[in-house]
Amino acid sequence: MRTTTAILAALLLATSLAAQANSVRIGNRIITEGDSIGTVRQVAGTPDRIVTLENDRGAAVGERWEYYRPDGTTVLITIHGGRGTGVDEVR
Repeated sequence: MRTTTAILAALLLATSLAAQANSVRIGNRIITEGDSIGTVRQVAGTPDRIVTLENDRGAAVGERWEYYRPDGTTVLITIHGGRGTGVDEVR
């Protein structure tokens, strides 16, 4: 019984950590992977910095939007094809 409980607890923790890696809270709203750039701008505003992402031949393939928070964390949103494909929070 204890083994089953420990496995269940580990799975719940892993699931919650995975969900946190794919979303970020901005105020009382949440940005998740798959959100459109319009939704990202509506929730987070204009990025503090936009970095163009290039392939190995130098062609633009996307952007990384960076938002600098007052608490020292940075929110990184990767944009491909008009949608957020990666959401990370760096402390």
